[in-house]
Amino acid sequence: MSQSPLFRLEGSAGARRHFRYFDYVMAAFVTILLLSNLIGAGKRAVIDLPFIGPWPFGAGVMFFPISYIIGDVLTEVYGYANARRCIWVGFWALLFMVFMSVVVVALPPDAGWTGQAAYESVFGQTPRIVFASVAAFWAGEFVNSFVLAKMKILTNGSKLWTRTIGSTVFGQAVDSALFYPLAFYAADGWTGAQVMQVAWTQWAIKVSWEVILTPATYWVVGFLKRREGVEVFDTDTKFSPFAKAAEV
Repeated sequence: MSQSPLFRLEGSAGARRHFRYFDYVMAAFVTILLLSNLIGAGKRAVIDLPFIGPWPFGAGVMFFPISYIIGDVLTEVYGYANARRCIWVGFWALLFMVFMSVVVVALPPDAGWTGQAAYESVFGQTPRIVFASVAAFWAGEFVNSFVLAKMKILTNGSKLWTRTIGSTVFGQAVDSALFYPLAFYAADGWTGAQVMQVAWTQWAIKVSWEVILTPATYWVVGFLKRREGVEVFDTDTKFSPFAKAAEV
């Protein structure tokens, strides 16, 4: 049995359409975003690479790139306007997570509870790291989505791998270039060389993740497009991050 052709939607129509799986993809996007920032953002890990030796990297890089892959899926399947909605949801969710962490850490601990120091170490992120994380996420995700949407038009929807990898190269470059210098440059325990090395390593690992997971991205995109029955092209979309729903 041959597959039914996908119905082409322009970006403005896609922004107003109800999709069956969009809410699930957005939930996965926000969940991975919050967990990767909460658990791995501030830890500098190290691995011993053959012929190279010890190589430091940000621990959050192990899972945070999955949010970018889901961001690729959102833009590819649902269009830039819907991806923009998810980025803003993730942005406000990050800010609420920060607010909740500040309040909970600041609450006076019970006299019999001995975990306050550890709790502060894990959840008491400095304002500098919080600002760097939120700024890098916001800028990187919008660059990623913009590049992918534009490349989809240029390639007329073919060669998905070129735009998923290409958008990640640019989006993750912005993310890495913002986060580590803003968060750790001249901070205790960090030299300028370490900041640049970790930022570069983070970018390289994120792009490598995208390349390695390309078959999975193809499968997810194909599955969602078949279930949704449409192909969204952002030919009439306004790409400002601040555009309102009625202006897509």
